[in-house]
Amino acid sequence: MTRHGTNSAQALRPSFHHAAWRWATPEAQTVLATRDLAAIIRFHRRVHGQSQAETGALLGYDKTYVSAIELGKRRLTDVAALRHIADRLALPPHALGVTDPADTDFRAMVQFGQSTVRLAEIARQTGHASEAVTELWPLVARLEARARDGHTEREALRLLADARLGLGTALGNVLPEERLATAAHWTAKSLNVVSFLDDPTLTTTALRMHGNELRKAGLIGAAVNRLVSAASLAPNPKSRAAVLPLLARAAGALGNALLFDRAIQEAKALLDAVDHTSLVNPVALHEIELRGLIGTGRASTAILRAEQETPAPTMAVAPQWRVIELTTNGKVRLLGGDTRGATELLTQAVAQAQAQRLPHQLQRIIRAGGHALADVSSAATQALAQLRTEMAA
Repeated sequence: MTRHGTNSAQALRPSFHHAAWRWATPEAQTVLATRDLAAIIRFHRRVHGQSQAETGALLGYDKTYVSAIELGKRRLTDVAALRHIADRLALPPHALGVTDPADTDFRAMVQFGQSTVRLAEIARQTGHASEAVTELWPLVARLEARARDGHTEREALRLLADARLGLGTALGNVLPEERLATAAHWTAKSLNVVSFLDDPTLTTTALRMHGNELRKAGLIGAAVNRLVSAASLAPNPKSRAAVLPLLARAAGALGNALLFDRAIQEAKALLDAVDHTSLVNPVALHEIELRGLIGTGRASTAILRAEQETPAPTMAVAPQWRVIELTTNGKVRLLGGDTRGATELLTQAVAQAQAQRLPHQLQRIIRAGGHALADVSSAATQALAQLRTEMAA
């Protein structure tokens, strides 16, 4: 897979104008770090396309006063005046050298938000995705309200991107298939923010997570495009390794055997070079390979691979991964004619999917069992109906 990141990065640029968000860009950070009011006002005018008169009207100053500030002929030291300018330019007061109680609240909010995102991810990975959604909803709402009010500090926007990604991914665990577009919607919203931060690692992560949610929502072609872009933009082997299993899975779902083979082989090759994660480990790759072989019309090869010794786990995987693994292996057993083995595995998958409240996985089980395993499909259907009732309540 060749790297062609430039066009992919440009494709992320929103078509609408978020001039206020320019305070979050690396260029803005360099300007703000100087605390030079003249440079900050010049940057603001350039980004917004404003004349000195227009910026003066925004600040409540005469054009000649703005000109004097920009030329260094007028230096403001009055705290009230600097706080007023910071407010009108949607900047935290500390950017102009003013200590303000609001800054303390802002930094506390960022620290609390970062902890919330981390804890929500731990909850999701340990099989408590609904709790993750509950934690992330109010954080996202608060950060979005702050952005709408014009407060677009880089730390807050980075946190907003992380929170939207976390929310979308958690929703992708707890929603049934017909509602998975909602999960993709939230991961997509993170891309609008990420495009301004010029952080290759974050961009790769956002594309990766959005691509995976698109796949789950059934938008396979779009998912592959996003994941190919993520792999191309990945700044290091660790980031690339995180993308490849998901790319392999999407390519398999699309029936693209060539892309699937390349992605799964490179992912395997990187196993010894990076730390193992819930996706980058032998057990996860084995499941992805089996599913991809079936998706690309090579069921007989999948059956042979499944009959071989299953890779030993190198780490504790998330509970939902156990459901995914059971379902895939059950499907392979059924394709190989082992009805009893398939029934045993899929019955375990139903119990665990119901316990973990994973409607999407129950729907996978229903398809895997089909008419051949009517009892299993019926049990999964009943469990799904119960989850729907609970979700509606």
